[in-house]
Amino acid sequence: MKNNPLLQRLVTLVCIMALLLAGTAPLHAAMVGTDQLILSEQAQVDREQLLATLDRDDVREQLAAMGVDPNEAAERVARMTDQEVRELNERMEDMPVGSASVLGVVVLIFIVFIITDAIGATDIFPFVRPVN
Repeated sequence: MKNNPLLQRLVTLVCIMALLLAGTAPLHAAMVGTDQLILSEQAQVDREQLLATLDRDDVREQLAAMGVDPNEAAERVARMTDQEVRELNERMEDMPVGSASVLGVVVLIFIVFIITDAIGATDIFPFVRPVN
């Protein structure tokens, strides 16, 4: 195999074909605006704040009293869009501090669950019939 021209040509041809057939995807770089970065971080903070509220014992008790599994409520919050989480947090900030706010949060989450049942996204409550 010493200086075999046929083997060298074959190896060269395989290398050339491999380079030609290897498709590389074009890379696109773009500037990320500060507002986009802030919105994504704020969405994460809002979601964590809402999940922390659901982890409170008094909220878990109220959810259980209304027939909602607190773990399922946390899963539902994790699947909510950033806009829904932001609106829910804004409503909670407008509520008075104390036990009334806990009840308000629970009622608000209960209403969100009923709405998602009504549009057919979930099937938690048997008394809610989907629109579709």
